[in-house]
Formats: sequence, structure tokens, C-alpha cells
Amino acid sequence: MALAALAGTAFAEKALLDFSEGGERRGQLTRNALRHDCKLEVVSVDDPYYGRPKRFHACPLRRVLELGFGRDPAWLAGHNVFLRARDGYTKPASGDRLLERGGYLALADADRGPVTDFAFDPIDRRQVDPSPFYLVWNGAGQADPHRYPWPYQLATFDVAPFETEYPHTVPTGLPRSAAAWRGYRLFRAECSACHAINGEGGTVGPELNVPQSIVEYRDAAQLKAFIRNPRSFRYTSMPSHEHLSDTDLEALLAYFAAMKDRKRDPAEATNRIP
Repeated sequence: MALAALAGTAFAEKALLDFSEGGERRGQLTRNALRHDCKLEVVSVDDPYYGRPKRFHACPLRRVLELGFGRDPAWLAGHNVFLRARDGYTKPASGDRLLERGGYLALADADRGPVTDFAFDPIDRRQVDPSPFYLVWNGAGQADPHRYPWPYQLATFDVAPFETEYPHTVPTGLPRSAAAWRGYRLFRAECSACHAINGEGGTVGPELNVPQSIVEYRDAAQLKAFIRNPRSFRYTSMPSHEHLSDTDLEALLAYFAAMKDRKRDPAEATNRIP
């Protein structure tokens, strides 16, 4: 038992949460540091990935951001923050959203034992371990993962403008009135956590633009149906998007069509001779 406790402590110390701004690291926290430096609470949430109520040993998110960045987190208002997970999932979120009441960083499942065990039940369809950190919300209306970020296996809070980080996802050259710009905003909010355009974005799901755009080999009706309810096509971890209107889906496809003419294959760019 002593060896198990030592192993658990060592694992906790290796489970790091990084905080960066503009490509520079601002701080780093271990789970043990969080356990000692923030006021842990047992919080109850209506969990969208477990599909049932859950209880976690968790730190208030605002306190986590204060410890990680080393200053009052109010400065995050108006900034874009990438929430990067170990598996490649990268969720953009507004700093204003992260500052809302109701956000917590879960360190362990409260029904699995003491927080020192740092244990979670397997999560989602893939039944993966959500360690080391799981961002959860317990406020009214915050259980919707389309509106609030719920990344598990969380590894990094990275403050950077979306357009700076992913410049080749932008539909440049089009008037701001074009439907593709609305589709771009939807891509940022709904798709970029898992999918990339021109190699920029998440890596959990498939690339959507190179070498072929998804609109080059799937017709519009099928794409709309798949985006709205992917599990009617196949068993997948991709969430449904029933909340998107027909106008939203049209705009999203207009964005994909615009990016079809703005391809930049990262493999070709890497191999290009200056």
C-alpha cells in the first residue's frame, strides 16, 4: 500500500497543467499543487459525456487560472483561449466564458475515493481515462458542450488569437457579408476542436480541406444530415449538432466551399524549397 501511495504521488506530480500566452509559458501546475493551493470542493454536475449526474473533487476554475497565470484572471476578458487536451482535442473558448461562475477543474471522481487517488471513471464512447484534468460546469444552462467547453485530458490553457494561431483557416478575400464568414465563425466554435482546415485545428477528427475538401466528395444534403446527427450514419464520438439551423448549415458549407479554393497542404508547405 505504501508503494501504491508513492506511485500515486509520483503520477500526480508528473500530471502537469501548462499555462501559456503568445507562445510563452507563464506557469505550470501539478495536481498536488492544485490540491494544496486551491480550495477543493465536491461539486455535482449534470455531465454531458457521462450522460448522468456526477460528483468531482474540483478547484474553482477562476482560482486555477489565477494560480497558473500568476495574476488576477480578469485580464483574460476579450481574449481567445485554446484548451488543449492530451489526445489532440483543442477547444477555443473566450476568456469571458472561462471567467463565468460555475466552472471547475476536476481532479478526481468524488465517488471513487479520496482525491489523493486521482481516479476517474472511463468517459465517453471510447471509454478513455479523462485524467489528468477535466473541465466541468455546474451552473444553470452550462451542461451544453456546444456552449461551454468540457475538455477532458486537459493539458494546456493557451492564450492566443484564433486567426494568429490558425491563419490558413481564414476565408481571406471575401466580403464580410459573405455567408462563408458566418460559416467560419461556426467552424471556430463547433468544429475546430476536433477538425483541421489546411492542417490547422484539432487532430481528433479528420482534416476537412486537404488534399480534398469534404465538399469535393460528399454532396450537400448528406453533409448536412451527417453534421446534424452523425450517429445516424456510424457509431462515433462526434457530437450531434441538432441546435444548428438550416441557415447555419448552409453557411458552414459555404465556408468549406470557400476554403476549397484556398488550400494549403501543410505537407507540401513543409517540403517546399525556399
